[in-house]
Amino acid sequence: MPLTRTAPPTAPAPAPAARPPAPARRQSARALGLVAAVLLLLAVLVLSLAVGAKPLSVGQAWDGLLHRGSGSYTVVHQMRLPRTLLGLLAGIALGLAGAVMQALTRNPLADPGLLGINAGASAAVVSAISFFGIVSFAGFVWFAFAGAGAVAVLLYAVGGGRGATPARLALAGSALNAALYSYVNAVQLLDTASLDRMRFWTVGSLAAAQTSTVEKVAPFVAVGLVLALLLARPLNAMAMGEDAARALGARPGRAKILAIAAVTLLCGAATAACGPIIFVGLMVPHLVRALTGPDLRWLLPYCAVLAPALMLAADVLGRVVVRPSELQVGIVMVVAGGPVFLYFVRRPRSKAVAA
Repeated sequence: MPLTRTAPPTAPAPAPAARPPAPARRQSARALGLVAAVLLLLAVLVLSLAVGAKPLSVGQAWDGLLHRGSGSYTVVHQMRLPRTLLGLLAGIALGLAGAVMQALTRNPLADPGLLGINAGASAAVVSAISFFGIVSFAGFVWFAFAGAGAVAVLLYAVGGGRGATPARLALAGSALNAALYSYVNAVQLLDTASLDRMRFWTVGSLAAAQTSTVEKVAPFVAVGLVLALLLARPLNAMAMGEDAARALGARPGRAKILAIAAVTLLCGAATAACGPIIFVGLMVPHLVRALTGPDLRWLLPYCAVLAPALMLAADVLGRVVVRPSELQVGIVMVVAGGPVFLYFVRRPRSKAVAA
């Protein structure tokens, strides 16, 4: 009987390498993007120290930053460094305030001015200039907080207290915003003696930054920063509706109060130090959302990094476009930011990065 030959057993094909799950890949991409954003911010900080009426190389700027005997020490420490640090703090404040307000109102195109917080701070500071002759940050900041806080309390009451809805908050804020800016314009027109003092402040500028101003504004921004980051989870839960948020353990009433408190601190400090610089809190969160999705645990840190990068880049641009004069950062933000914002508003949703 002939023997049949059997084929040797074949080794099993190696299993394809397992790919990490999509959420893990997305988290890694967000983390790498945040690192890239930090590097971008560092590059803009260096530019802010080096670029100005007297251009410095990176080496000269670094030498002036570290060595008192350097020829560039005075330029860096007395002019560039306070301006750069103030732009950093104000950018963080405005970017975070915009992100928190957009989450609170559930409107991706909202900004801190929507609820009248900036207008309240501006009205109080203009009153301080016109009626009390105050021209320093030490006086501005308390008036700014008083105005922002008063508007926040009024807004909370008019909007419905603990039962306030995003729509009611937005409508109440819009009405307060229009009324307060009308008051600001009226004071400027009626008080010609104070108009020159107010004109520079109301444009929005970093040019008058001083070390003392940076030291005084930093604690307020730090407290607002911590408070905003702690609100990431409650505001994420509220995005699904207040009933769902309560089911998840969040307390919407308390989250609304803390969110308004954070915005009051951030906007009050930034407005008192730099004037009412607009557009940062409106554009940056919208741009970041296209990269990170709506998750505030990522969106808020990105805004805290990219908002000051944008603001300082606008300030650097204002120093060079009309040299030896300069454009104030508030003007540059409006002129340069408008077309970019319109582009992202009209951008097809299919190109947005999913959350």
